[in-house]
Amino acid sequence: MNSDIVKGKWLQIRGDIKKAWGKLTDDELDQANGQVDKLAGLVQERYGITREQFEKQMNDLVKRYES
Repeated sequence: MNSDIVKGKWLQIRGDIKKAWGKLTDDELDQANGQVDKLAGLVQERYGITREQFEKQMNDLVKRYES
């Protein structure tokens, strides 16, 4: 996953993240602010998934923004 894409296009990607992981609050997304490690921790805590599962799901989201 390209962390630079996530940081650079955070506002666009944020909407897709909210759809994928709707239990995350706007405040939590504000805290993450494009930081993949912070977002991973929040998703893992809220959904009980592994880091590998998060990375796969996040990679699928980020692929849309790579071009």
